[in-house]
Amino acid sequence: MSGKADPRPAGEGTTSRTRLDRGRGALGPALELVHTGRAPTRAVLTAELGVTRATAGAVAAELEALGLIKVDARPGAAAGSQGRPSHRLSVAEDGPVALAAQVHADGFRAALVGLGGRIVATAPGCEVVDADPAKVLGSVVAAGAELLRETGRRCVGAGLAVPSAVAEPEGLALNPLHLAWPAGAPVREIFAEQVRAAGLQGPAFAANDVNLAALAEHRHGAGRGSRDLLCVATGHRGVGGALVLDGRLHSGSAGLALEVGHLTVNPEGRPCHCGSRGCLDVEADPLALLTAAGRAPGPEMSLLKQADDLIRGQYDDPGVRTATEALIDRLGLGLAGLVNILNPDRIILGGLHRTLLEADPDRLRAVVADRSLWGRSGGVPILACTLDHNSLVGAAELAWQPVLDDPLGALAQDDSPTDRKPTS
Repeated sequence: MSGKADPRPAGEGTTSRTRLDRGRGALGPALELVHTGRAPTRAVLTAELGVTRATAGAVAAELEALGLIKVDARPGAAAGSQGRPSHRLSVAEDGPVALAAQVHADGFRAALVGLGGRIVATAPGCEVVDADPAKVLGSVVAAGAELLRETGRRCVGAGLAVPSAVAEPEGLALNPLHLAWPAGAPVREIFAEQVRAAGLQGPAFAANDVNLAALAEHRHGAGRGSRDLLCVATGHRGVGGALVLDGRLHSGSAGLALEVGHLTVNPEGRPCHCGSRGCLDVEADPLALLTAAGRAPGPEMSLLKQADDLIRGQYDDPGVRTATEALIDRLGLGLAGLVNILNPDRIILGGLHRTLLEADPDRLRAVVADRSLWGRSGGVPILACTLDHNSLVGAAELAWQPVLDDPLGALAQDDSPTDRKPTS
């Protein structure tokens, strides 16, 4: 060993280690910024993280080495721009995926979803849902596993969307009424068992489909940039709601918050399966529209598609228009009550409610404004959901969350437990 003094200034020898440690702590936040499209360049990433350019570069390089993002060092300057352009950041197109599954009253579907909410592959949906949850979830996991074999992708985990409130911490589907499943079915445990049986790695999650649609829209769709986002949507039957606060789902103390389907919007209306009458659940869903329009539902396609097609193709029919306007008014009453209680800064509508908004946006916004305390003075933006299969994308978000929280730790776990509680 030489006796010469180290010519570097004191502390410089630890600079690279400090930068590396700081960078590792920033890996998760950095990945989420790229994942949600909020850091399209390294310069934006540097500013958002509040780190040096060198640290941001090290973070981006490590995420690229993990196969999660792509760093384009030579994007080319835009016409008329000056100076060296910043490196562009994007999710890796050939990176890992999450297995997403959705079950609803008219069938189920499996998909592989990458970072950025991008659907990589889907399996054809089944139109028959067995009364045994294990059979259904076994079939949908098998379809997802086949997609993984076909694509050769690495799977980080699996997420399931179901049309029921899912109680935590047990992961029980409390009211899967439109599926004919038993109340309190342990769907997360069953799903996790099927994931393990299929030989898939990573954790497994389950949550309510509208909650997951809201999460996906907040990160990748019509809800981006909202602070307090309210989502109300019809699935194939019934009405659900969700609230995203500061980027996280507000699910309440046991996962049961925002059961908006049981707001009364027509006191003399139809009996509801909850025991009440005139609930949003039975007054503003696809079956309600078909019934009000005097159309008998047919077996050839889902109720949601039949209702959508009726409005889009026959809105000039007086009976269809009257039925549509009645549903718009009832939906508006429900939304106004939620605005008074929750004071969201944005409302997004999915399923048939998106079609109702598109059919007569002025009428719906007028009802909400007229019935809500603050509607006349400012109004809440009401927008249509923009993502296709947003519940599937949201289910994938559950599986991606551990990676977003700790990319190094999550990807290093080859034998992750498969029965965790959602953290989003």
